[in-house]
Amino acid sequence: MLDRMFNRTFGYILAAALAGGLGLLAAFHFLDRQAGPAAPELQTVTLLPQPRELAAFNLRQSDGTPLVQGELAGHWTLVFLGFTFCPDVCPTTLSELALTQKQWEALPESTRPRVLFVSVDPERDSPGRAGEYAHAFHPDTLAATADVPALEKFATSLGFVFMKVPGKTFGQNPQDYSVDHSANIAVLDPQGRLAGIIRPPFKPQAIADDLARLTAADRAP
Repeated sequence: MLDRMFNRTFGYILAAALAGGLGLLAAFHFLDRQAGPAAPELQTVTLLPQPRELAAFNLRQSDGTPLVQGELAGHWTLVFLGFTFCPDVCPTTLSELALTQKQWEALPESTRPRVLFVSVDPERDSPGRAGEYAHAFHPDTLAATADVPALEKFATSLGFVFMKVPGKTFGQNPQDYSVDHSANIAVLDPQGRLAGIIRPPFKPQAIADDLARLTAADRAP
């Protein structure tokens, strides 16, 4: 009985959290293909009509340096939330993004799009562990994490959500839990603003082509 009550209550909490994040996702859906005639033709990226400034954030990168506003400037950046104990979605997505990154290796480093993996499991993922995990898929992938309040603030500004989900033996083994999180990819422009979103299923070649077009359009006179 207690387990059923807990599961039902937790379900209500998760639904409420997801509802908060889904508001922005609904806006993306409503505004799909409304980015204006000047936007390049894209296959998989949905652009906002106007980029949105992110709320101030302070994460810690895998090398120990801070990741704050301005650090993401100068490149188009794809941001994905996950955690290193993730059994399926995270390794699959990072593998697909690694295939995308291989398509950009011929581009100049100064303009090459970037991928940022943010762990939303700071209890088990130190910045260094998040970096080791992300670099195993592609050495150019950036990785960061922070405490839960900072991560929640960052995720919310992207329209994303995450929540710790206790396992069946929770209470006996505190490490036995998972983390539910948004599976979309956020697209940040070279000013570090939220410019668009990519929804699964992910197509590496289409993502690579779209980001190459956005980079070229951004540099066009």
